[in-house]
Amino acid sequence: MQESYKVNPDRTKPWNDMPELPIAEELYKDIDIFEQLVLSRASLARLQGRSIAIPNQGLLINTISLQEAKASSAIENIFTTDDELYKAYSDQKYQMPQGASKEVLRYREALWAGYHYLSKLPGFDQNYFINIYQEINQVSDGIRPAFLNTVIKQGGSGLNAGTIVYTPPRGDGIVEQKLQNLIQFLNNVDDKTDPLIKMAIGHFQFEAIHPFRDGNGRTGRIFNIHYLTKMGLLDYPILFLSRYIIEHKDDYYNLLGGVSQRGRWKEWILYILKAMEVTSNITYDKINDILATKEAIMEEVVKHKDIRRPDRLVDLIFTQPFTKVKHLEDAKLYAEKTARNYLNKLTELGILERRSIEGGHYYLNLELYRILSE
Repeated sequence: MQESYKVNPDRTKPWNDMPELPIAEELYKDIDIFEQLVLSRASLARLQGRSIAIPNQGLLINTISLQEAKASSAIENIFTTDDELYKAYSDQKYQMPQGASKEVLRYREALWAGYHYLSKLPGFDQNYFINIYQEINQVSDGIRPAFLNTVIKQGGSGLNAGTIVYTPPRGDGIVEQKLQNLIQFLNNVDDKTDPLIKMAIGHFQFEAIHPFRDGNGRTGRIFNIHYLTKMGLLDYPILFLSRYIIEHKDDYYNLLGGVSQRGRWKEWILYILKAMEVTSNITYDKINDILATKEAIMEEVVKHKDIRRPDRLVDLIFTQPFTKVKHLEDAKLYAEKTARNYLNKLTELGILERRSIEGGHYYLNLELYRILSE
């Protein structure tokens, strides 16, 4: 089958002969792929059915997407703790995040900015990818210049560290042409290829084109989720897809190389489809755990008749792990004194934990924190 795909003969030279899309059907029409596709689609459909039934979508938007941003950034060796991330997220309206947390929150912003951008268009375009790249990196440039000697090197500290493992295409107009071919492939509504297989093919192609100076991995992983929402398979970009990739990071990079160097599309597509199945199930379970916990806490809070608008209060403490008095004020839910009294009351009940961090006071939703950390 690999004979149907023209591979990269020399990883140290630009792969300007990268085959255009679509690839030959024989490269992915395989019984193992179709069997895995059934499982992946079923898991994704179950997740979609559960998520659309939730009245407070902010519960998912502010929690699951933060975990996706943290995992995807960790793939690029950008690490932050949950505490640092949740603190930065709760404070971002009042002060600029710093360090790795700032990088992770940029990813989350790019995730949502791209989602809203695509909602206004019939399909993908070049500006979509450029906007994602610019949001992640906080830069104003676009497609990398043709003169850049861009190469991908082996990471780590082993014997092969620093050796060239791949050289993406380059030259006047070459990257732009290959990116346009990818966009046409994604937007082709007459193509009968299953969207999940198409997403896997598109993700490889984007990473192989490597159109930007930096942030291609994170941009490509955001694209994965946006393709699912654009195809109507998810209403919101809430899939925790990067968790599987970071847990199987070596396989991810080895299989990318397997396509470019040996034409091994089957293994790559199976990997992405399995990631879809596993992370759809993980996300589904997290949603159920969050909702069950929220309901149990609501039952406890309403027992205390002195707490006004308990439903709004519980909703708010489940939109992010760290809550501040200021959050309740900004939501026009309570005045400052009442907000503090209620948060302290929830602390006494064992629902929240009061923490003092760098001179600020935060209230941690213990069960939400536990569920997201699992």
